[in-house]
Amino acid sequence: MTARIGVVTFPGSLDDGDAARAVRLSGAQPVALWHAHDDLAGVDAVILPGGFSYGDYLRCGAIARFSPVMTEVIRRADEGMPVLGICNGFQMLCEAHLLPGALIRNDRQTFVCRDQRLRVETRDTVWTCQYTEGQEIVIALKNGEGNYQADAETIARLEGENRVVFRYLEVNPNGSVNDIAGITNERGNVVGLMPHPEHNVEALAAASTDGLTLFGSVQSFLAAAVG
Repeated sequence: MTARIGVVTFPGSLDDGDAARAVRLSGAQPVALWHAHDDLAGVDAVILPGGFSYGDYLRCGAIARFSPVMTEVIRRADEGMPVLGICNGFQMLCEAHLLPGALIRNDRQTFVCRDQRLRVETRDTVWTCQYTEGQEIVIALKNGEGNYQADAETIARLEGENRVVFRYLEVNPNGSVNDIAGITNERGNVVGLMPHPEHNVEALAAASTDGLTLFGSVQSFLAAAVG
């Protein structure tokens, strides 16, 4: 059975089309979801894409967190539905308290756009189960407020519970504490990361196809759950 993966569009979303294309290339069916609706259309998983939701006028992801669709996303995530937040979507997950911490202005006070080397720190999530722990990958990065920060207790808990999913290698592009590029919740069904895996799904247009594995991982998890 083909997995149906919802991609939410907010006012100011930029990468919703790219995320839907990545879902399609991975073999799943993308389903367009609108921020003003409170119905997830029966999807099996949800992606909150990158961009500048509501223009980031208040704080990145802060307004989007109160969109009608997010009430249902939060409820379903708490029940175990897979949710992936990419860049602005990661910021939304933190604002919605589905993930701890916050994303603040890059330490160099500039927008960063580069092919970024990452290390996969754990495969114990629904979005990374097809990677190898310790695998080094290359994923496109583009952000101005990608500096992940949290209090010392939270960081110790994330590290101790193996909830750091991706870590920057070679260079820390934004000042994130402990070189953290992505994290997960306790259950492993919610993952947020600043790099853009949806831009690394086809060799013709990217430095690698390493991002495709995220979208394949969630399908593997869903198929196993149904089985």
